[in-house]
Amino acid sequence: MSTVTSLSAFTEPDRPADLQIRFVTVGGSYVDVLGGGEYVKNRWTCHGCKDSSRLPEQDHLWSIREKANGHASACRAIPLT
Repeated sequence: MSTVTSLSAFTEPDRPADLQIRFVTVGGSYVDVLGGGEYVKNRWTCHGCKDSSRLPEQDHLWSIREKANGHASACRAIPLT
């Protein structure tokens, strides 16, 4: 029995205007990096487990990208909507 989630089973959420990067999680959900760019306030939010970054006003894009990718590689929550 395979435990691999088919990405085609889930619909990609709308892409907000301030979307910088979108990662696919292990569970087939999405982690969005939102913000104004390289040196502006950036944050990440998971569509699966609803977790998010803690201090968006302190996170530059290069830093938040690593944190969002780390979350996406570990999160197994599936999208509920």
